[in-house]
Amino acid sequence: MKINSAENASASLAASAANAPELMGAEILVKALQAEGVQQVWGYPGGAVLYIYDALYKQNTIQHVLVRHEQAAVHAADGFARATGEVGVALVTSGPGVTNAITGIATAYMDSIPMVIVTGQVPTAAIGLDAFQECDTVGITRPIVKHNFLVKDASELAMTMKKAFHIARTGRPGPVVVDIPKDVSFKRVPYTGYPESVEMRSYNPVRKGHGGQIRKALQLLLTAKRPYIYTGGGVLLSNASPELRALVDMLNFPVTNTLMGLGAFPANDRRFLGMLGMHGTIEANNAMQHCDVLIAIGARFDDRVIGNPKHFAQNERKIVHIDIDNSEINKNKSVRLPILSDIKYALSRLNKLLDQAGYKRTAKNFNRLPAWYKQINEWKAKHPLSFKDTDDVIQPQHVIRLLCEMTKGEAIITTGVGQHQMWAGQFYNFDKPRTFITSAGLGSMGFGYPSAMGAKVGAPHKQVVDIDGDGSFLMNVQELATAHIEGIAAKAIILNNQHLGMVVQWEDRFHGGNRGHTFLGDPKDLERVYPNYVDIAKGFGVPCERVLHKKDLPAAMKRMLDSKEAYLLDVMVPFTEHVLPMIPAGKTYKDIITE
Repeated sequence: MKINSAENASASLAASAANAPELMGAEILVKALQAEGVQQVWGYPGGAVLYIYDALYKQNTIQHVLVRHEQAAVHAADGFARATGEVGVALVTSGPGVTNAITGIATAYMDSIPMVIVTGQVPTAAIGLDAFQECDTVGITRPIVKHNFLVKDASELAMTMKKAFHIARTGRPGPVVVDIPKDVSFKRVPYTGYPESVEMRSYNPVRKGHGGQIRKALQLLLTAKRPYIYTGGGVLLSNASPELRALVDMLNFPVTNTLMGLGAFPANDRRFLGMLGMHGTIEANNAMQHCDVLIAIGARFDDRVIGNPKHFAQNERKIVHIDIDNSEINKNKSVRLPILSDIKYALSRLNKLLDQAGYKRTAKNFNRLPAWYKQINEWKAKHPLSFKDTDDVIQPQHVIRLLCEMTKGEAIITTGVGQHQMWAGQFYNFDKPRTFITSAGLGSMGFGYPSAMGAKVGAPHKQVVDIDGDGSFLMNVQELATAHIEGIAAKAIILNNQHLGMVVQWEDRFHGGNRGHTFLGDPKDLERVYPNYVDIAKGFGVPCERVLHKKDLPAAMKRMLDSKEAYLLDVMVPFTEHVLPMIPAGKTYKDIITE
């Protein structure tokens, strides 16, 4: 009787399983994390994940960082992923542990950040019975993850984790949730090892763009009289900054970044026009409208960039759109030439074609487009990015510019969400990739300091500073405890105006100055700074000082930067300052407010 190869393989697997050691699901999970090279897990324990925590306790290669809130766990893992390019990992318990993590998961999803979030679940027999601390994790997270899994069999855990990491880091990155019932974590099953590879018939992202489309794109670019390069976070996510810089050095085209894309191209380069969009520079926004050929690279034409799509379509231009996600192409703006591709691959091909055509890399040749650069420089000269500085009152823009000077632009900057976020994008010169970390798509207040902790753990030898607002910082102020206990030297500067500054700006511009609960201080004592961050930080064991006068700022900032531990600088700034330029929502670049 003959035995075919399939039967041989099946017999071999059966023999292997019979001889394999039996491990608990929690132990298999830890082995999966180790096999993926995970060194940090950000988390908060609870009943549904106790066996997982026990397995973590028994090993010494993965550091668990105990946060003080599950939202902060996911934000910290997010900051780690953005700073390093690796997959961030968070671990939370069932029920409220999951629901507390939702904001962090949605933040990562909107900004395409590679993450794996392991969540505890009630035992499989109790699912659907409204058990204590039960929630439908798969259902709740479905709209805000790249994929999610509910693992009901411990023997499937290793392959599920392999799939989760593969999905999170390939194609357009994103968060993946793995929901593990408690009984799965303690059930023992044979462990035959972690899979070396994974193939998923339903998931096979395109990596290499069509050669013909790339050649057509180059032809369009080379015939342009007013070309423009519009780049987004996709350039950073695909680690394609060197290729972008090489492309610009050969073509000498002007470049702009979205908020997510800052750092992809050096801010100090003469060809960089600054950030574009609602609070972008005049020259960046005007060039977007008046170019004749636009190449969009890893950007998604979102509403904060193009405003009303009808208005954006008024000026005709030929658009090339390179993106890894087919759903983004022609979604908000119809394009002449779509290229579905990994950004790094597409730019490498463009650069090779240019090199073969005799184009040389130089950052000094501005002779190719004299009329176009003359127009751009006229826009810039008419409305330069500036602010009214004062002798003693500390302007928030001045704080950021000083920080940039004192760190020589080498720090990793994280932000919360609000005016301070936009000023950071405008006045800190980001010359290197993965140095600006912010919640761009979802706009999550409270993101700044947890993500700074994650970035600092991921890049321990770099200065990491959270530029935050008093409202945004307070949302996760408890993470000062995490930084102190874990020895994470993440710094924070609070631009404290005692208000929800961006909402106040909109109230001033569009609602007659009516204050709809945007004052965060103490209405019974307007002279008192409330809350007192100096006392709060002291309670957490973190050094903090308040700065009231401009002359005292440089020395205070130096003390913060020189500190070997977490440090908080509470800088008092006026609430009357507005972020300018500003394009009102739904309006066009012609409606931009400059003063």
